[in-house]
This record gives sequence, C-alpha cells and structure tokens, in this order.
Amino acid sequence: MKTIEERLKTKDWEQILGELNTQGFTTIPELISDEECAELLKEFHEEYRYRKTVVMERYRFGKGVYKYFNYPLPNILTELRQHIYSHLAPVANKWMEVLKVNLHYPATHQEFIKRCQENGQEKATALILGYGPGGFCTMHQDLYGEIYFPMQIVIFLDDIDNDYTGGEFILTENIPMAQSRAHVLKPKKGDVIAFATNFRPVKGAKGYYRVTMKHGVATVKTGERHTLGVIFHDAKS
Repeated sequence: MKTIEERLKTKDWEQILGELNTQGFTTIPELISDEECAELLKEFHEEYRYRKTVVMERYRFGKGVYKYFNYPLPNILTELRQHIYSHLAPVANKWMEVLKVNLHYPATHQEFIKRCQENGQEKATALILGYGPGGFCTMHQDLYGEIYFPMQIVIFLDDIDNDYTGGEFILTENIPMAQSRAHVLKPKKGDVIAFATNFRPVKGAKGYYRVTMKHGVATVKTGERHTLGVIFHDAKS
C-alpha cells in the first residue's frame, strides 16, 4: 500500500487548492483505504488511546461522543498532519496577506507545532467522533488557543447511505451584510474534506473581506456515523 505522502502526490492539488480558495472547502477523494478506516474504527473503543472523552449532550454540543487522542498519535494521523499541512501552509499565508493579518505560518508542520508548544499548547487535538440514530453536532469552530491554523481536515470512516443515513456534513458562511449560506456535503468512506477553521478571504469591490465559517453534522437518521478530525494546531487543555 502506498504511503500517505505517495497518495497525496497523485492528487490534483491545483484543483484542490483552487476550490479551497474559492469556496473555503474541498474534498480529497479516496485518500484513506477501507482497511485503514476499519483500523481507526476499531481504535474508537480502545480507551488508552485517548486523553479526554466528551459526551456532547452534557455541554449542549449535540448528541454523540468525541474522544481526543493522546500523543503519540497513530502513524496515519501524524503523516496526514505533516504532509497535508505542507500543501496548505502557502494558501494560509496568502489568506493572511490579502486580509492584512500579521501572521506567517512556517513551511513545515514540525515548525508550526514548536510555535504552539512555545505558547503552552502541547495537548493533542486530533479526535474521533461517533454518532448513533438521532445524533448531531451543533455548528462550531475548533480553535483551542491563541495559536491556530486556519484550515483543518475531517476523515470519513463509514459509508453514507449504507452504514448510516442522514448525518450530512454542514458548513456555513457568515457573509457580512448578507444572509448566511450553508453547504451540505455527503462525502464517501475514505474521503477527506479540508475546510476553513475560522474564516476565509473573499474579494469584494473594495478589496478582500472575511467570511466566517462554522461546521457541524446534520441529524443521523439510521446507523452509526464516525469521523476523524485532524486539527493542525495543539491545545492548552
């Protein structure tokens, strides 16, 4: 089986990054194999892997469970963070430039994590999420501290319409002086979605402005839905 780095090299990055720039999200299709999805699903029940478990109902986040991984992360998550970050960092820097934000992201994920650590953000943020019938997740952003990367990814571990129904992935854009816009996505098993964590730039008549973005999960109707969230920055708690 090809490594994550080798698989990423086969993808159309001009199209992927173009979509990320123009709409704030994109799909990297068929990146994770069925065998890898099954292995990650098996780890959902191996509690030693996790530093914290959150039952969403307790905090009115939705209905479901998510678990934050401990370090060291499974190898596949480490590879995804390292290699996808290197593709996204130039786009992130361009976003900051056009929005006149005084931030510059280093070329490698290792350098970026060092910056997080210097700010006291040392805890893993990769997480696995599980929903049953009636499960959902409210619209939110995954920031975790003063140092954060403006994009993240989510990996889909089940087959929509076969393993579960409903549970669509939802992204909203809060456009200044206008109504919000929603995107409803139905990725396939093994697909990866990259999307804006907090905001993205949009060019208007007077230059670029910020469009705030949030993400969530529609109500699961039947079956069980699992995803794996990979955030590029670390957390303080």
